[in-house]
Amino acid sequence: MTLLTRWEPLREFSTMQDRMNRMNRLFRESYSPEGPEEALTTTSFAPPVDIYEDEHDITLKMEVPGIDEKDIDVRIENNTLTVHGERKFEKEEKEENFRRVERQYGSFTRSFTLPNSVETENVQANYDKGVLEIRLAKKAEAKPKQIKVKVGGEKTLEAKVHGKAA
Repeated sequence: MTLLTRWEPLREFSTMQDRMNRMNRLFRESYSPEGPEEALTTTSFAPPVDIYEDEHDITLKMEVPGIDEKDIDVRIENNTLTVHGERKFEKEEKEENFRRVERQYGSFTRSFTLPNSVETENVQANYDKGVLEIRLAKKAEAKPKQIKVKVGGEKTLEAKVHGKAA
């Protein structure tokens, strides 16, 4: 069975951007004049996000473990959802005791253009166990509507608007 998937060039661009960010981070850590400790506190990163949609909502789930909810800012402006936050490097440990540091520190900003079908006044954000969940409700006119179609006299077919088959 052959499975078709939609090609999304922006997703590939995002993947390429993540790879470039990792390369930049490695370069800064290796060649920072202040040393690797300073580079750890100044890098920026892009936390991974899952986006899914059903007939009522568009939901984003962003992995942001180790970040206090007070250090996360969620805004909608001009039909753009922007999430900004910062993971601070914990200075309790002496940097020279670290053998390896793989977690990313610093600030991040992720922006998403919202479709016109989103009700920007009806947005909910929940932070639990290191996952930020943002639920964007769809406008009533954007939700699928079911229409009954009569054929002949007695038979009835059911069809759904917005490309959903009966």
